[in-house]
Amino acid sequence: MKRFKTTLLAVAASALALAAHATEFRSADIHPDDYPTVTAVKFMGERLKQLSGGKHSIKVFNNSALGNEKDTIEQTKIGALQMVRVNIAPMNNICPETQVPTMPFLFRSVEHMHKVLDGPVGEDILRSCEKQGFIGLAFYDSGARSMFTAKKPVRSFADMKGLKVRVQQSDLWVSMIEAMGANATPMPMGEVYTGLKTGLIDAAENNYPTYESARAFEVAKYYSKTEHSMAPEMLLFSKRVWDKLSPEEQGWLRQAAKESVPYMRKQWAEREVKSLATVKAGGAEIIEIDKKPFEAAMKPVYDKFITDARLKDLVKKVQDTQ
Repeated sequence: MKRFKTTLLAVAASALALAAHATEFRSADIHPDDYPTVTAVKFMGERLKQLSGGKHSIKVFNNSALGNEKDTIEQTKIGALQMVRVNIAPMNNICPETQVPTMPFLFRSVEHMHKVLDGPVGEDILRSCEKQGFIGLAFYDSGARSMFTAKKPVRSFADMKGLKVRVQQSDLWVSMIEAMGANATPMPMGEVYTGLKTGLIDAAENNYPTYESARAFEVAKYYSKTEHSMAPEMLLFSKRVWDKLSPEEQGWLRQAAKESVPYMRKQWAEREVKSLATVKAGGAEIIEIDKKPFEAAMKPVYDKFITDARLKDLVKKVQDTQ
């Protein structure tokens, strides 16, 4: 581990020295090449090249080539990696404000989520990560997350009791699953398929595209539409590298990132339809359930994590957004 950190610091020093002249920013993602988050960052790279007159571009290292989300967040913070696309959940323990969009049953619809994240509340949350070493560039969609199980279907809230459920590495996510009566097991997404296949976990939760692209439907045939969270994705840039760039270069990056958002959303909507068809054809059973008991069980989660005045104010602003 010490050698790994020393290597990262050396790479970071080199990256910082070259930042002012960089022509290719490195960005990480855990998903496969055709996944909407990956294609969106590639689109951003093309726009950046156009805006900078060919000076700057982006190379995406996907399929966890540079490590899991926790690894790449750490690399981005120290400047060893310039940019990373991650789900918001791993940022919950780093930047408290990111807990707000992660909260269960917060958004009333996809349209409501877009209005919040595209507005002042979304900008506020992105800016709040700066003090932790990250420049928040944009939010991407991640759909509604639901439960999928290997051995028995979840048809009601009572069916969650005692299940070993994979969660992202976030204290909030652990509490959310425990509030459902299940046992939370934090692990990287790359280990979910094997975990379900071997019985290390009974269930996991995610959106249709990830359920499909991770091939989880092959080992967990039951997909129960709890739709407990619409936690978005985040596009983060290393502040250590950012501070070495000129205001003009920073402007190019911000503009390219913002322009990639509608592109990503279109790709996402199309992928959800395609993924749902794929998992159904692969034998998955899509189960409609009563979400009210799940929502009712979430009060302790809000009481535990939305504690200070700032977070309470952000939640209220989300709820008040029409």
